[in-house]
Amino acid sequence: MTVRPIEAIEELADQIRDQALEAEELGKLPDETAKKLKATGVMKLLAPANYGGLEAHPREFAETVMKAASFDGAAGWVCGIVGVHPWQMAFADPKVQEEIWGQDDNTWIASPYAPTGIAKPVDGGYIFNGRWQFSSGTDHCDWIFLGAMVGDENGPTMPPTMLHMILPRSDYTIVEDSWNVVGLKGTGSKDIIVKDAFVPSYRVMDGSAVIDGSAQIEAGMTETLFKMPWSTMFPLGITSAVIGLAEGALACHLDYQRNRIGASGVAVKDDPYVLFAISEAAADINAARQELLANVDEVYSLVDAGKEIDFERRALGRRTQISSAWRAVMAVDQIFARSGGNALRMDQPMQRFWRDAHAGLNHAIHVPSTVRHASALSSMGFDVPANLRAMI
Repeated sequence: MTVRPIEAIEELADQIRDQALEAEELGKLPDETAKKLKATGVMKLLAPANYGGLEAHPREFAETVMKAASFDGAAGWVCGIVGVHPWQMAFADPKVQEEIWGQDDNTWIASPYAPTGIAKPVDGGYIFNGRWQFSSGTDHCDWIFLGAMVGDENGPTMPPTMLHMILPRSDYTIVEDSWNVVGLKGTGSKDIIVKDAFVPSYRVMDGSAVIDGSAQIEAGMTETLFKMPWSTMFPLGITSAVIGLAEGALACHLDYQRNRIGASGVAVKDDPYVLFAISEAAADINAARQELLANVDEVYSLVDAGKEIDFERRALGRRTQISSAWRAVMAVDQIFARSGGNALRMDQPMQRFWRDAHAGLNHAIHVPSTVRHASALSSMGFDVPANLRAMI
């Protein structure tokens, strides 16, 4: 029987844990770690079957990312971000699919999608320039999705048109010294620079069409997986990594506390106040996990039944993703504050889980303000202004 990626990652648990300090020191996953993660097939979970993909249920993808992140947050984060890109590539032009996966169907694809580049239309495609931050796992990827606005030397043209550009490694530069951070150090989320690259039209996707789902329809996708809303799928790996980080922090905390004598001289196992906090945090982390998984299950079932996922439901889903991430990290705060002074030591994993979990909340998809605003308005039947619709 074929080993599922989550089982393969479980078998690597000790190795993933052991490399975490090296990843922090390198500012990226070690090459050997990336090689072992690649062999698990985690990046093939959401890939199309015609290129060896598993076309797994998004729940399985989320659970696998959580598992990896519970051993090392950086490894889980890279799985969550790089792992979702094959889902979008499945409805890109078949010609670019063949370029990327024709020789190696386990080729990794990086991002980011922030439209900080300018794509100038020319015959057959675009001349592309720009700089982007936060390209997680990029050292181990051979292709990249980059966000752009159509424009020229004077900036974006109006009305704005957002594009997702697809480039091979030879067309962009990774800025090596651009990832000096306090958390998620091992993700290697470095800056990317593109200068005067020609991007043929078949390597370009309409960003708005990807987000509203029309790109999938135009590509003729019939599988439920590939008809899922972008606002459900893109954030899923990121939020799953944060929840997995919280689960890893809880596991570390329990190890610390099992035989620890507290500052009052009482063994933690006999301290009802600390035990209460442990139990409450564990319940919150589990609730965050179940909330995220239930949301993706429900959306998948609705799509599978042919139902439309309207803006109100998409906003509710984004609200759920954000709430689950924040709930899990706030629970980590409760247990970290009760882990004792030794949890602060840099050679102990507890402080890294704590830093990485908080860093995960800084991603744009976890900013709660506009999403909650939009969700509340739409739930009451009001129109939602365009400035509140981003990331939904």
